[in-house]
Amino acid sequence: MVLCWLQATQLFNTRFSSSLLTKILPGMAAERPSSDMAAFRQEVKDAKHVLILSGAGVSAESGVPTFRGAGGYWRKWQAQQLATPEAFSENPSLVWEFYHHRREVMNSKHPNAAHKAIADYEERMTKEGKNVVVVTQNIDELHKKAGSKNIIELHGTLFKIRCTVCGEVCENRDSPICEALHGKGEPDPSNPDAAIPAAELPRCGKCNGLARPHVVWFGEGLDKDVTQSAAGHIDLCDLCLMVGTSSVVYPAAMYAPQVALRGVTVAEFNLESTPATDCFKYHFEGPAGTFLPQALAPF
Repeated sequence: MVLCWLQATQLFNTRFSSSLLTKILPGMAAERPSSDMAAFRQEVKDAKHVLILSGAGVSAESGVPTFRGAGGYWRKWQAQQLATPEAFSENPSLVWEFYHHRREVMNSKHPNAAHKAIADYEERMTKEGKNVVVVTQNIDELHKKAGSKNIIELHGTLFKIRCTVCGEVCENRDSPICEALHGKGEPDPSNPDAAIPAAELPRCGKCNGLARPHVVWFGEGLDKDVTQSAAGHIDLCDLCLMVGTSSVVYPAAMYAPQVALRGVTVAEFNLESTPATDCFKYHFEGPAGTFLPQALAPF
């Protein structure tokens, strides 16, 4: 059975409910998911191709701001107001202040126990000739810092820039990213806009055009090569872990339900239930940094 993408788009663009989800995933959610760690670990032991889907929740455990929900503001703006092509076109200085701040914040953040458990598990599985791939919505590279190597970054990364003129993409870890942003980007609402001229903002090393963060903004589609790569693992995996994701951001929100639709075990690790929880075999409610080291520990 193949899930209709039109149904999926309509469903997730309206922030689906679990009751709606079960209508397109018949036969699932017959009972509440299990929290039997011993039973889940046996499935971990038997798995050969594991897909790990990670979201903002796992980074939040490292103290990374999510800019969502109550108090999730940078100055007087939420991410949805700044992370758009329109905002960048109107005020590239302000948008770059926001992303410069986020880059600088990451200099003081480190992988937590969940990131490390995933990286250690991948290393062990690789030695056994098995596969673990992390498909993440996060742009902070904490999975990479922890040692994970097989990573698909759905939304890009804070540490790459893309030219708005020629499209050149390059890694950039400079701190500050440009001299004009030195000391800028503080989130205090009383801080004024730095109003940096476009000529002094990050530039392309190839053509000197204005560069932007190489991230997927609201209103933009995901890179086709990235989504195709993720789709391949969705089709191949024999176990799926969903870690710290709210299951409301499309299209990533469809990945775990697609896996479950094939009859493959999905285990959700989250601080609370999500709209998709009842469609999965396992649900472990609490910090991923507490549960994942136990779930993925060596046998």
